[in-house]
Amino acid sequence: MESFRSLFSSLLIASTVLSSAADSSAIHPRQDNAPLVTWNGKQYRCKCYSTDSCWPAATAWSTLNTTVGGNLFQVIPPGAACYTSFKGMNTYNQQACSAANTGWTKEDWQADQQVTNMWTFWTNNTCNPSAQRQNRECTLGNLPEYAIMAKTKEHIQAGVKFAVENNLRLLIRNTGHDFMGRSTGYGSLAINTHSFKSVTFVKNYTGPGNYKGSAVTVGAGIQVRELYRQAAQQNPKVVVVGGECPTVGLAGGYIQGGGHGPMASYYGMAADHALSFDIVSATGEFVTANAESNPDLFWALKGGGPSTFGVILSVTLKTFPEVPTAAVSLDITTTDQTKFWKGVAAFHNRANLYVENGMFVYYELFSGRLHIQPFVGPNMNKAKIESVLKPVFDQLKADGVSYTSSAREFSTFFDMYTAMFEDESAGFSGLVGGRLFTKKDIAENGDKIVNAYKTAAGGSGGLGGGMQGIIGHIVGPGYGMPTADNAVHPAWRNASSFSITMTGVEGNAPLSQKATAQDRLTNMIDKALRDASPNGAAYVNEGNLEEPNWQQAFWGSNYPRLLEIKKKWDPNGVFYARTTPGTEDWESIQYNTKLCKKV
Repeated sequence: MESFRSLFSSLLIASTVLSSAADSSAIHPRQDNAPLVTWNGKQYRCKCYSTDSCWPAATAWSTLNTTVGGNLFQVIPPGAACYTSFKGMNTYNQQACSAANTGWTKEDWQADQQVTNMWTFWTNNTCNPSAQRQNRECTLGNLPEYAIMAKTKEHIQAGVKFAVENNLRLLIRNTGHDFMGRSTGYGSLAINTHSFKSVTFVKNYTGPGNYKGSAVTVGAGIQVRELYRQAAQQNPKVVVVGGECPTVGLAGGYIQGGGHGPMASYYGMAADHALSFDIVSATGEFVTANAESNPDLFWALKGGGPSTFGVILSVTLKTFPEVPTAAVSLDITTTDQTKFWKGVAAFHNRANLYVENGMFVYYELFSGRLHIQPFVGPNMNKAKIESVLKPVFDQLKADGVSYTSSAREFSTFFDMYTAMFEDESAGFSGLVGGRLFTKKDIAENGDKIVNAYKTAAGGSGGLGGGMQGIIGHIVGPGYGMPTADNAVHPAWRNASSFSITMTGVEGNAPLSQKATAQDRLTNMIDKALRDASPNGAAYVNEGNLEEPNWQQAFWGSNYPRLLEIKKKWDPNGVFYARTTPGTEDWESIQYNTKLCKKV
């Protein structure tokens, strides 16, 4: 793919010499030149786009390219190699097209790209790779116009300042592991932080605060499996609270949203263990946030929303001793629907049992299919996890539910993780929602929740055969961390189960079909889950962009404080991610293209 990019390097504007360093240049906001646009009878002040007179001149882009060491790229989708042309240039390249097709469904490949998204709906699918040559022009859709492949903090500072000075929509992109399209935006400038791969372990943290134990500082580009592997190579071995999926960028949106994962019941949310952040702020300044420096910002970064308060350069986290870990897989194999849902109830209604033993469970629930891999038992052996799960299997047998299962024990969490967790694929186009269930919800409304699951896992729903189902997580951070001083929704302390709902729909589908899919997700699937969980909440990293009363649903009582901090640190809305603090006055108008502020 690098050879494909080089074929079109002429798209980049020729560099010119810039004498001043990024740190020393003043920032001059240009919101005064924001175009005034009327849409659906309302007036907006919008970001500048390539069709506007306020769009930066070629010389300005050239200067920016010099400032960032030649790391500014005019975005060419990888799929352009499968099309006749892109922006008037011949782009078909059989070798590059084949590489894009091979990589498209692989998360690791997607993570290494400039701006592609692992879930493609919000890009509009306008230039996806194709097995056959497409005799037509590839278009950007909602991908950014330009991307800075940042290598230093100065590159990020320059990008932020350029976006502010020219009133551009700014995106932060790390891995593209983004269900909700927040690292994708029409006509924008993206800053890619994936190259920030530094990792430093210490046995005794000496920074601000009362904590003096072991810790690790990770760059923004480090992904979960990379960090788990390095943690397992320490002497003594340690673990970090990270995500289930190996390609998640731990220091970015993951921890800014809170961060659950296989060790979250045992130790708490990832955000509970953040000790310090280094970021670039909305004014392009390098800022450290911890218990002593900028404590308000530190609090907000721990769960207050992705791409909301700054660009993460690195985060320092507590680490914990490795523990022996047991795991169990379970698949319900019956084709009898009555027995199938009895099996789902036997499993899910005991969510409180699992988290009260410090366990985590990952499962997939689709119509007629429940696949659990795995139940995770930190600090357990095979005998212990089997004893905890005995009531589940007794119930399955009593109800005549056929299943397959196996139990294993490992000397470390890392060994269990690499053996039991399955890699995920990319390239799916769809909408996601979800719901967080508390222990009280499970205890009082367990059967009603399972009944709501029938709606959520009920097939394509007439949406062109799109996949529909649940990706589930039994997780209770309150077991390992009963209280925490951070922005994470307080309901997480009483959590017992969290479900991601999904419904498939193509990004280039007709607007009416997209609207039908969104309506079904919000007002049928997620509504059933909301109705069954009066004490529940939603999760900002894996939620519904049309979540009703999203401020309360995502943050509860923490929202007013978050909004105040947002107004202090980013009063002009430099950073935008839909349904995050301070975005009430902003909207993507003209069919999810131009980002504008309501007048």
